Amino acid sequence: MRRLLNWLVLLPLAIIMVLFAVANRAFETLSFDPFSSDTPALAFSVPLFIVVFVFLIFGIIIGALVSLARQWRLWRAVRHAEAEAATLKAEIEARDKAQAPPPSQFPSLPMAG
Repeated sequence: MRRLLNWLVLLPLAIIMVLFAVANRAFETLSFDPFSSDTPALAFSVPLFIVVFVFLIFGIIIGALVSLARQWRLWRAVRHAEAEAATLKAEIEARDKAQAPPPSQFPSLPMAG
């Protein structure tokens, strides 16, 4: 079922991306010089769809890194909680063992039935 859902989402998305790339093949000048618009110091002439795809991938990577940082914090909290639970369990077992009555020194008699 999950594969079918992936195909139903990813196939139309891929078709839309291909159509976008075909429709935006014209070369545009990408400039990184905010001071000179006539003769920019650093400028590239690239198809528009490449610029859009590069920034889309860049955004996905940044989102993944932010999500990974949050997950890492949660994993660390879980490890801390598990260590604390193990410590408390050991303390409870030690206290129960200390409060348990000592074993009798005399053997018990078998029950006659």
